[in-house]
Amino acid sequence: MSLLVVGLSHRTAPVGVLERAALTGDTPTRVLHDAAASATVAEAALVNTCNRIELYADVDKFHAGVAELSQLLAGHSGVDLDELTPHLYVHYEDRAVHHLFSVACGLDSMVVGEGQILGQLRDALAKAQEEHTAGRGLNELFQQALRVGKRAHSETGIDRAGQSLVTFGLEQVAAGAGPIAGKRALVVGAGSMSSLAAATLVRAGVTDLLVANRTPARAERLVEILGGAARAVDFAAVPALLAEVDLVISCTGAAGTVIAAPEVAAAVAGRTAEHPLAFLDLAMPRDVDHAVHGLPGALLVDLESLSHAHAATPGAGDVDAVSTIVADEVTAFGQAQRAARIAPTVVALRAMASEVVSGELARLTARLPDLDERSRAEISQTVRRVVDKLLHAPTVKVKQLAAEPGGASYAEALRELFDLDPAAVHAVSGTPIGAQAGSSIPPGGIPAAQAPTDRSAVAPPAGVTG
Repeated sequence: MSLLVVGLSHRTAPVGVLERAALTGDTPTRVLHDAAASATVAEAALVNTCNRIELYADVDKFHAGVAELSQLLAGHSGVDLDELTPHLYVHYEDRAVHHLFSVACGLDSMVVGEGQILGQLRDALAKAQEEHTAGRGLNELFQQALRVGKRAHSETGIDRAGQSLVTFGLEQVAAGAGPIAGKRALVVGAGSMSSLAAATLVRAGVTDLLVANRTPARAERLVEILGGAARAVDFAAVPALLAEVDLVISCTGAAGTVIAAPEVAAAVAGRTAEHPLAFLDLAMPRDVDHAVHGLPGALLVDLESLSHAHAATPGAGDVDAVSTIVADEVTAFGQAQRAARIAPTVVALRAMASEVVSGELARLTARLPDLDERSRAEISQTVRRVVDKLLHAPTVKVKQLAAEPGGASYAEALRELFDLDPAAVHAVSGTPIGAQAGSSIPPGGIPAAQAPTDRSAVAPPAGVTG
């Protein structure tokens, strides 16, 4: 697998660009299908959250893959490629694996150490499996990323400082509007983020919790899950309800504004800066009109303000510990992948040797038909033992060498030296002959003469920045 990731996140793009680039409705499905249909892409998966859009793909050509994935993101997001390009990052092979593992551990999150990203990665893999765009390579990669993320949270203290976006957002609300306990709250939306928000509000001690969703059944379901600690309300009643609550959390996934500034202006009449109507907008694109920021008596905390607020990070020791875990896991994953690439060659070599031995023993039987069974068995065992001993050292050594970067060349050397039939090797691996035809990048990665000198990221083609 030659892994490529092209994406943008809160680290590389302002909220305004992320908002316009957001993939909503059935667009993520179309992105996956179009990516998988590309001549350069064998597998594809999409990580699409409120603050990141990343397209992972198994590609046979690096530059063509970058161009194809960049065009897909631009075409489906509605943001012109020229405008989107400066905000895109590109990672390839081991750096792409390192990036995904870091994301899984929460190191790349807006709130460092938050664990919600694990569920989002799990959803991304499930979606790719459901749409049949993820094969063995991406399945193994994402499953390992989930394991690495769980390991980081269980073996380090990053959880102690890492918060969910909801928790961190509510802290910012409390800083500007007072304690959450005792407030009347309205949650708009009933998805995973809204459900987390509602549960968090219940634990925080809100006195009255309302849930509104365009699909009433989903709001009722969330209320049921909360065990009667909330009540469902009509989505159309949201503007009128603003005047009756102290806090609104919105995360609907709608393509346009859900709560308009004039509606808020009417609701906050008479409120003061000491007791504002607070909004926590966790949607991308945003649910609450940005103009609410300037309204007296209103407090708006959105993803943009959260990004600015989160200057403090978890303890350096925890981040360093997680970074070490990621580095070790990337190395182990790369070694395992490279070793797996040579396994079919080793199996094919041993199969060829077994066929040679069988052929020679058959020839011996034809020449010495009177040879007794005991002698025949002893000769057979001796010949096979000799062949096994001759093959042992080179096959063990080539497996060790193949686990290192550039190790694919050793598999090729083994095939050439022993004149192995390519059909036999591909039969073992299950890869059709010619699947890599036309690839300018060998399975082991970029040839040394073409490899970028900057190991932190693979340099994209002209016009794409990391």
